[in-house]
Amino acid sequence: MQIRLIDEDRYAQEMRDTVLPALARCRDEGWFDPAAVEATERPEGLDPAPTPGKLHYVCYDAGKFDAIRESGATAAFRGAIVISHGFTEFAAKYAEMVWYFLLAGYSVCVLEHRGHGHSVRDVDNKSLVWIDDWRRYVADLAAFAETVGQQYAGGMPINLFAHSMGGGIGAAVLEQHPTLFDKAVLTAPMIAPATGMPNWAARILSEGLCALGLGRHIVFGQSEFTPEISMADHPGASEARVRWFQQLRVEDERCQTYAATFEWVRQALRLSQAVIQPAACAQVETPILLFQAGHDMWVLNGPQDHFVNLVRNGGGEAQIVRVPNSLHEIFSMPNAVLGPYVHRILDFLDDPLTVAL
Repeated sequence: MQIRLIDEDRYAQEMRDTVLPALARCRDEGWFDPAAVEATERPEGLDPAPTPGKLHYVCYDAGKFDAIRESGATAAFRGAIVISHGFTEFAAKYAEMVWYFLLAGYSVCVLEHRGHGHSVRDVDNKSLVWIDDWRRYVADLAAFAETVGQQYAGGMPINLFAHSMGGGIGAAVLEQHPTLFDKAVLTAPMIAPATGMPNWAARILSEGLCALGLGRHIVFGQSEFTPEISMADHPGASEARVRWFQQLRVEDERCQTYAATFEWVRQALRLSQAVIQPAACAQVETPILLFQAGHDMWVLNGPQDHFVNLVRNGGGEAQIVRVPNSLHEIFSMPNAVLGPYVHRILDFLDDPLTVAL
């Protein structure tokens, strides 16, 4: 399936003049009650429960989109795609990917994870991300897909597109809810985070610091959000896309999450340990397409390979596509990289020979 990509030389103009107006005409937003998490284990000293509140989501209806008659739209409904975003991200960042999915005939549903975007958060500092138990992320995403996602799928396939932290969450959902999704795309998934040290050492350090009451403290070496940006930090990426993403943050303070707390790191490492268990991987029934970025500074590639092998050993179907010249956010790369990435995703989702077990 071929989709015309947005012209990087006219990126902001195309987004403002074509993409965003079209998305607005098929966009619905709502609020979702967080799912209950059973048997959560909270270390002594943590709050007994997170801040009450709702999770924010945005959905795009393929039928309403087709009625606009945008050039390049297939006008053939193929189901729904649930997007699970990455650490410090938010729904609006995925507008371009949503546009491509709509052109291909999919409705799209984006849940903003707890502590991100306009969803409820548990710390006052808008730059920080904190979570008391990684299983909240998993329970919320599964419940959202089972209700809102299925509604937009309308009896057709429901698929998962999950990036980075959202990919780690998505992997856990695939293990715990093996029949929920028909297909899953994990893009640079956080099977294991890159912590700057061996993860066994990071685990000991984060456990100790949280035990000392520093769970809500910003991780050493990270900083709060600032509007300035340097392309030197994004070598090889599409400058138009990187600057667009940054402007979204500047314009909406709810989208200025930027740094981890020690508790988030502890929970990310606990998620990693759980996802990589052979018995858990053997539960996966959903066909997986995993994209691996060659220049990834935020997640480790080795554990992704191990995860895919464990899924295969357990009888599941999983394949890896390595993008050697890409940074962590493959969807932020120039069209020469983005094009094959988008088309490979769409071909995978549309392949009738790739079906759930």
